[in-house]
Amino acid sequence: MPEFNTIAILLLVALLLLWNLDFLATLLNLGSLKPELPTEFSDVYNPEKYAKSQEYTRANSRFGVISSIASLTILLVFWFLGGFSWLDSWTRGLGFGEGAFGKVATGLAYVFTLLLGNYLLNLPFTIYDTFVLEERFGFNKTTRGTFVLDQVKSIALMTLIGAPLLAGILLIFHHVPQAWFWAWVTFSAFVLIVTYLAPSLIMPLFNKFEPMEDGGLKDAIYRMAEECDFPLTEITVMDGSRRSAKSNAFFMGFGKNKKIALYDTLVENHSTEELVAVLAHEIGHFKRKHIIQRIVLSIAQFGILFYLLGHIVDPESSFAQQLFAAFGISVDNISPHAGLIFFGILFSPVSRFLGILLNAWSRKHEFEADAYAAEVQKTSDHLITALKKLSADNLSNLTPHRFRVILDYSHPPVLVRINALRKLTL
Repeated sequence: MPEFNTIAILLLVALLLLWNLDFLATLLNLGSLKPELPTEFSDVYNPEKYAKSQEYTRANSRFGVISSIASLTILLVFWFLGGFSWLDSWTRGLGFGEGAFGKVATGLAYVFTLLLGNYLLNLPFTIYDTFVLEERFGFNKTTRGTFVLDQVKSIALMTLIGAPLLAGILLIFHHVPQAWFWAWVTFSAFVLIVTYLAPSLIMPLFNKFEPMEDGGLKDAIYRMAEECDFPLTEITVMDGSRRSAKSNAFFMGFGKNKKIALYDTLVENHSTEELVAVLAHEIGHFKRKHIIQRIVLSIAQFGILFYLLGHIVDPESSFAQQLFAAFGISVDNISPHAGLIFFGILFSPVSRFLGILLNAWSRKHEFEADAYAAEVQKTSDHLITALKKLSADNLSNLTPHRFRVILDYSHPPVLVRINALRKLTL
C-alpha cells in the first residue's frame, strides 16, 4: 500500500490546491459575465446570440468542474487503494523476463494499461462533450461513424508511433550511461520529425485537404505572402465542417516549404480582406521568430524534464525511494516506466504554475503578430472585423475574468486585442 511520507503529503496538497485554484478561477469567470453586450460587438452579436454565448460559457464551466472532479477522484482512489503498485506487480508477473527486451515489454504493458484505462474512463466525457454539449449549441457536425473511426485511428497512431518511442526511451534508461541526455536527444528528434511529417502523413488521416480553387482569395493570399517575403508553396482548404461549425486556420511546414490550411467554415464566413488579415497574423508569428523561439524553449524544457526524470528513476536516490514508496512500490522495483508515470503526476502542479509564465509569453506574441498583420495591410480594421466574427461564430466569452486569463489564456481576450489594435499608429 502507498506510504504517506512527506512526498505523498506534499503531492496530495498540491493536487488539491491546484483543483481549488481552478475552481476559484471558474467561479470568478462566471461572475464576470455581464448581461450588457460590449458596444464593440454590436455589429456581430444580437441580444439572443450574446445570451447564447454566455450560456455556452456557463455550460462549459459546469462540465469542466464535473470532469475535473471525476479525474481527480479517480486518480486519488486508484493511488490510495494501491492501484499503481498492483499494476506494477501484475505486469511484472506477465513473464516477459528480466532481459533488456523483457524489461521494455513490461514497461510498455504498464504504461499502455494505464493509458488505456485513462482513455476508457474519459471516453464518456468526450462523448458527452461532442454529442451533447457541442450539439446543444450547434457546433457538432461529427457523426457517430466519424467519431468511432477517429477513436480507432487515434489508438492505432498512439500504438504505432508511441510504442516505438516509449520502447526506445525505456531501453535507453535501462542500458545507456547518461540515459537522461540520450533520451532527451531521442525524444526531441522524434518530436521534430513527427512535426515535419504530420501535415502530409498524419493529418490527412482525419481530414481532407483540397487545393484552394483559383480566384481572388488565392491571388490575394499569394500577394500578401510575397509582400511579407514568406515562402508559401501551397494553400489548402480543410473540411473542418465535417466535425465542427467552429473556424480556424494554421500553417504547416518548415524552411522553404510552408503551407496554409484554412477551415472551410472560415472561408465561407469571412471576406477576402479578413482572411488575408488572419493569415498575415499567422505569418507574423514566423516573421517575429515566435515559432523558432517556442521550438527552442520546448526542446530546453524536454532537457530539464529528462534530467529530473533521470534522478527520479535512480534507485540510489533517496528522493526516488520516497517517491516510489508514496505510490506503494518498494526500492527493489524502482523502474523507468513507473518513474515516467509518477513524474508526470508529480510535475503536473509545477507545470500548471509554469504555464502561467508561458501563457503570458504567448499572449505577448499574439499582440506582436496582430501588430504585424495590421502593418502589412496598413490598417487594423480587417483583422478587427475578423476577430469579432470569429468570436461570434465560436460563441467566445467576451468578458473573461483576469484570473482565468492569467491561468489559462494563451491568447489575449478578444476585446483586449481589439483595443490594442485600435491604438496602433500605422
